[in-house]
Amino acid sequence: MANAVLMPKAGITVESCIIGKWNKKVGDKVAMGDILFSYETDKASFECESTAEGELLEIFYGDGEEVPCLVNVCAVGEKGEDCSALRPDGSAAPAAPADSAPAAAPQPAAAVAPAAAVAPAAPAVDGAPVSPRARKLADRAGVDASRAAGTGPNGRVIERDIRQLMKDSLTAQLQPVKEELAAAIAPAVESMEVAFEDVAFTGIRKVIAKSMTTSLQSMAQLTQHFSFNAAAIQSYRKLVKGIEEYAGITLGDIVLYAVSRTLPNHPDLNANMVGEDTLRRFKHVNLGVAVDTPRGLMVPTIFGADQKSLLEISREVKSLAEQARSGKISPDLLSGGTFTVTNLGSTGVEMFTPVINPPQTGILGVCGITQRVASGKDGALSVYPAMGLSLSFAPRAVDGAPAARFMQELCKNLEQFTALLAK
Repeated sequence: MANAVLMPKAGITVESCIIGKWNKKVGDKVAMGDILFSYETDKASFECESTAEGELLEIFYGDGEEVPCLVNVCAVGEKGEDCSALRPDGSAAPAAPADSAPAAAPQPAAAVAPAAAVAPAAPAVDGAPVSPRARKLADRAGVDASRAAGTGPNGRVIERDIRQLMKDSLTAQLQPVKEELAAAIAPAVESMEVAFEDVAFTGIRKVIAKSMTTSLQSMAQLTQHFSFNAAAIQSYRKLVKGIEEYAGITLGDIVLYAVSRTLPNHPDLNANMVGEDTLRRFKHVNLGVAVDTPRGLMVPTIFGADQKSLLEISREVKSLAEQARSGKISPDLLSGGTFTVTNLGSTGVEMFTPVINPPQTGILGVCGITQRVASGKDGALSVYPAMGLSLSFAPRAVDGAPAARFMQELCKNLEQFTALLAK
């Protein structure tokens, strides 16, 4: 009896995934645990292992297809077995992926007249389903999903079809303007070759762009800049560097520890906005840590940071950062934060304006260390290492004075770090 392999559910918050590339093709032998294909969410990429053995009888979704979680992706069984009952919609077999043998030669694309305006996409098949992600995108963009040409199985409209519809519509609107502009500037640029490259946003880049835009559009944000004498934490870092077990502790880890111990005294910053007029304060600190990865910015969470030691925080943040950079981190570890810390100190930034990660009410930016001059009681001048901290907060949830008091206490805890450890 043929068996179906399901699209895995990569975390409790994930509703659908996109197939990256199939490693097997129809007719291949498959063993339990074989890697069938790669797939990705908006935040990470994974590999799907076979849960059945036999021959790969049919592939229901090809490379680049968006597939709801826990839906049949392919069928595995004995050669010649009927697997039509396992197809997601019970219809005829869809086309095999790009690396499989095609059933028929592809038809050449229709030529487009050079001066003609771009025509709208052919409408979707009557009654063809529209994926949830595609419908959400269509609603946000204000386009009619029924006008999209569905390229999913059996004419299913998926997210890339809506994006193509948006692109075609925009091209059609801009064509007259482009032609007029080209005619106007043609004499001046006749002999000039303009070199450029269009780089499409990846899934995570789209998420970052949307998140930052939503953050700035949905809430007012203010930023306060502070600095503190970093001599104490530098001395502590130098002390533990000579102890093998603690050698990996960094100045950034020390700041995370201090934040986790300071936030409980300022509950409006250790909170999420619920709707327009409700503040949800948390009993413990789930500390988001911004990580720069090859795929873009990710923010894994150290859950219960206020209950963990400095060494535990140091080890966990390094493990989370490695998982994020490798693209194998669970989406469940990329949510649930109550406050975020982003560190640009190693880049030499002296101050900046971090953008809040909604629905949180605050984010702390850690800056670099600069040498400053201070005057002592006797009037003598001395040089000290000053580390900058930038706090962005939502003034609808936190007033300026309480936000400043949090920063004052945090700076004091960092300047007297050994005393903080003793508490």
